[in-house]
Amino acid sequence: MLSAPLVLAASFAYLLMLFGVAHWADRRARAGRSVIGNAWVYTLSMGVYCTAWTYFGSIGRAASSGLWFLPIYLGPTLAMLLAGSLLRKMIRIARTYRITSIADFIASRYGKSRTLAALVTLIALVGILPYVALQLKAIASGLTVLTGTHGGSGPWWSDSTLYIALALAGFTVAFGTRHLDTSERHEGMVAAIAFESVVKLLAFLAIGIFVCWGLFDGPGDIFARAAAQPALSGLSGLGGESKFAGGQWFALTLLAMLSVIFLPRQFQVMVVENVDERHVQRATWAFPAYLLLINLFVLPIALGGLLHFGVGGADPETFVLS
Repeated sequence: MLSAPLVLAASFAYLLMLFGVAHWADRRARAGRSVIGNAWVYTLSMGVYCTAWTYFGSIGRAASSGLWFLPIYLGPTLAMLLAGSLLRKMIRIARTYRITSIADFIASRYGKSRTLAALVTLIALVGILPYVALQLKAIASGLTVLTGTHGGSGPWWSDSTLYIALALAGFTVAFGTRHLDTSERHEGMVAAIAFESVVKLLAFLAIGIFVCWGLFDGPGDIFARAAAQPALSGLSGLGGESKFAGGQWFALTLLAMLSVIFLPRQFQVMVVENVDERHVQRATWAFPAYLLLINLFVLPIALGGLLHFGVGGADPETFVLS
């Protein structure tokens, strides 16, 4: 276990680093040297798709159902490979009508209906609030795993997650929502998201390499040991002895295909913040490559965790941090 002050200091240092990246990007934008006018930054900003689910849910699902974590990432991969022209059209429409949200976009397709825009906004709000709560819960769970303490056991003002949430809210206000000009790009926010996408990828790859070649003798060793245990032998496939549910696989993949375009955060970075539609050309293959890399070690980490801690010995969703 790590000391709570050390973990909190590192957490806030990382937040300050994101503030610094965002401030640097805003300053360059004011000087006429845009950071986000780059196809790689645009592609990396799409990494906002990978949230707490990537570090907690994917591993947990792989530890119980094998490759059933894949549809969440197959959907965006197929969407980018097959619907690049659709994304370009959405960018052109958003630029023509000065659209700044998914609600505006959908309403503009139906006579600029304010009622429809309000309904879409309400649906998005209802869907996003529990999702944001889940991200904050993931932060609290992460602190618990790293420090061995329970942040929610004392009075509300002693909960460190509250202050992290306030810092994140401050970041949003400072670099995301303080401007009223609909034609202005949020350069700092996009740059920070792109930077964070690099950190997320490198961290996940580092954990995967550590598990495969630090705790075991490579992925082959992990799969061989798992195959030798009846409780784990089915996890290398589509979920053990149960019949493959193709309908559920297709439904999850289709839902993920739609989410990568219509989730408010994805619409923001892919459509609203786009500065050059030619960047889509690189994103159509680079973003699927990013998703491939960040999922490369999901199954080895899940199986390695089950082998290392034992089945039931630890919560699989905490394997990455553990």
